[in-house]
Amino acid sequence: MLKLKSNIWKLHLISALRWFMVAMPIFVLFLQDNGLSMTQIITLQVMFSIIIVVAEIPSGYLADIISRKISIIIGLLLGFLAYVIYAQSYQFTGFLLAEMILGFGSSFLSGADSALLYDTLGALNREGEYKKYQGFVLSAENFSESIASILGGFLAVISLRLPFYIQALVMLLGLIVALTLKEPERQKVDRSEGNVKTLVKTIRYAMHDHPAVKWLIIYSAIVSASTFSAVWFIQPYFAMVGLPLALFGIVWAAIQFTTGATSLFAYKIENFLGKKVSLICLIFLPFFTYLLLGVFEALWAISFIFIFYIVRGFANPVFKDYVNNLIPSDTRATILSVQGLAMRLIFSIVGPFLGWIADLYSIQHAFFLTGILFLGLGIISLLFLKKHRVLSS
Repeated sequence: MLKLKSNIWKLHLISALRWFMVAMPIFVLFLQDNGLSMTQIITLQVMFSIIIVVAEIPSGYLADIISRKISIIIGLLLGFLAYVIYAQSYQFTGFLLAEMILGFGSSFLSGADSALLYDTLGALNREGEYKKYQGFVLSAENFSESIASILGGFLAVISLRLPFYIQALVMLLGLIVALTLKEPERQKVDRSEGNVKTLVKTIRYAMHDHPAVKWLIIYSAIVSASTFSAVWFIQPYFAMVGLPLALFGIVWAAIQFTTGATSLFAYKIENFLGKKVSLICLIFLPFFTYLLLGVFEALWAISFIFIFYIVRGFANPVFKDYVNNLIPSDTRATILSVQGLAMRLIFSIVGPFLGWIADLYSIQHAFFLTGILFLGLGIISLLFLKKHRVLSS
């Protein structure tokens, strides 16, 4: 039991190591320095998302039928290899290969880590604490990225390539920790009808048979995609308003710290606001932020970006808690993978168009269009959540 309990802090540590992303605050600048346009940069992220669309559900299903621990180990190993390739690449094709491998790695991690945490708490008779601990995990990720961002900004002054070497070593450390995880006893997937049919039934359950789960997944995907799309325009916005390169890491750290602080108290905020107000805020806040960034081009306007990261910190633990409370244990990783896949699918469709708008017109035009698009999609989803009695106070 003691070893099983250690999963909690180990999963926190793995998340912290995985998100010790010293390369992130200069990622777009690094690619631009190697001759890539914004369209090519968004294309890399779309390819990453396409790989996840292809691999997310099968990898989640493998985690359910084989082992969540093994799935996490595979994901971290692939992440290590991806960053090694990034560090050694100078052209689009090399970066594309790295993104594809990173996509497969993220697929194996997505869903498996959350499912392992939930089932560990279940084995300890502490399921009711999941929302709190999932918030702690997200805090660990963002506090880690905050520290890494400061370091990454200073490393970038030495070399834009150096952070990627450091990133690879950190992923290797996470892999070592993952080897010591313990798989808890849990209900196994009934595969008497065959793997393919069982997988199809699980997807059907999530996206058809259970309307509340379906629309929570769709709405969470829209909210996540709305803030994720903003990430790839933030660094060019920093450059556009004249933020010095040495400060990129510090500002990036500050916004990541905001996400971590928000997620740390997400369960308390949600308890105070209630489900209805919480869900409505999650789509309107990004919309207003996009409009403000589209109107103002100034250093002080960087403060608006923090709103995106407040939403990210609040949405992740809240949505996962809402969905986890409605789904069975035996297919938990698969259904959580469907949730992650939905976000990537939306971004794969919307992302290239937004990158093209930014190249053809301006980043601010892309901000306006993105805000209006996601608000429209979000309102439609909210209406369905209301219909199926999910949008309750």
